[in-house]
Amino acid sequence: MVIASIDLKGGRVVQLKNGRDLMLERDDPEALIAEFNKYGEVAVIDLDAALGARDASGKTANTDILKGLLRRGNVRVGGGVRDVKTAKELVSLGAEKVIVGSAAFKAAEGAPTSGPSGGDDSGPVPLNVEFLEALGAAVGRERIIISVDAINGNIAVNGWTKTSGVPLIAGARAAEKYCSELLFTCVEKEGCMGGTDMDAVKRLREGVSTRLVAAGGVSTLEEVAALARIGVDAQLGMALYTGAVNLADCFAECLDWQKSPLIPVIAQSPAGEVLMLGFANKDAIRATFASGRLTFWSRTRNRLWTKGETSGNFLRLLRLRADCDRDTVLATVVPQGPVCHTGSWSCFSSEAAEESSLERLWNIVEGRFANPAPGSYTATLDAQRVREKILEEAEELTEAAGPSEVIWECADLLYFMTVLMNREGVAYRDVLDELDRRHKQ
Repeated sequence: MVIASIDLKGGRVVQLKNGRDLMLERDDPEALIAEFNKYGEVAVIDLDAALGARDASGKTANTDILKGLLRRGNVRVGGGVRDVKTAKELVSLGAEKVIVGSAAFKAAEGAPTSGPSGGDDSGPVPLNVEFLEALGAAVGRERIIISVDAINGNIAVNGWTKTSGVPLIAGARAAEKYCSELLFTCVEKEGCMGGTDMDAVKRLREGVSTRLVAAGGVSTLEEVAALARIGVDAQLGMALYTGAVNLADCFAECLDWQKSPLIPVIAQSPAGEVLMLGFANKDAIRATFASGRLTFWSRTRNRLWTKGETSGNFLRLLRLRADCDRDTVLATVVPQGPVCHTGSWSCFSSEAAEESSLERLWNIVEGRFANPAPGSYTATLDAQRVREKILEEAEELTEAAGPSEVIWECADLLYFMTVLMNREGVAYRDVLDELDRRHKQ
């Protein structure tokens, strides 16, 4: 699959050539991640941190921007992750994975930035084992990506300013024991839009068994598809920002169509409730992204079919995700009414309404304020009154005796809490994210 990259430098989104020359700048990281997250994972890289450009408090010009992006998608973070404390903080703030580069290797002081190809020599690798073991114990091996960027076949470190003297394949083989995937960037190709080093990628794919992501120079849909065929994912930067490739085509091409011309698509609500199952071909996948509404290939109609085109009960797309085998797609959607043709909310239930959830409660309360109906009690609750009711209901809950009373009073308190949260612009996702952050500290 494809991972879109958001590289940050000096507080702006940038794309660099060979890691040095500025090729473009943008000021819309929030808009970018909102778009990129529809298609898959997103890499957010703090280039200033990679170069050690931190202030006295340890921040870079990108720190606040980066933190604001972490819970807006399936985000992996890289750049200057050189200690366990930093990695733990990033995970607690929402990063699904952390990318470790220079800190994984013990670079020889003054090592040159160029030299003969490192090939796949299997000599001793100066791996920073103590750090990697401590990192794995702190955040879990499954959250660790090790960057094996290379210049002339040798591992590059210190923001690509020098090489470690470690041959690429030997370094990758040693490193994969401590991570769930490897990120390979051919530095000479980075930002050049001339294609990546496919021979190097193939040798690396053959040399390691863990998940492998290739970056640096990938510039065409054909190249993305070629990487997918050998079991390598692509991380894209310049090719996306210049429009050379688009993520909808990449997503469709990276699925495994060899098993069947139709791939199952499971639709689920934002709360995780399974709604329906359909099938899609490449055109249906592209149509889903283009329209923002879940579209299938109808086997009975023998044509593209957008769910809701007759009933009006569309499924608004939030994101698509492929499974590990790339032969099934999970679509997270917002239903615009009952999903099943029987009138049920889900094709796997006979219930006519959406199952109760915190998100559903929040949405109902939001609707009461946005479009108050005559006699709506919720719409009468101003900031002061709702706080008074919370105090009242909390006291009643502490006095409740037995399960039935506790349930009743909890329901009352939860309702008024939701009203207060809505008035303050706080969603349950924000609260759950904070609990998650505390758990991971």
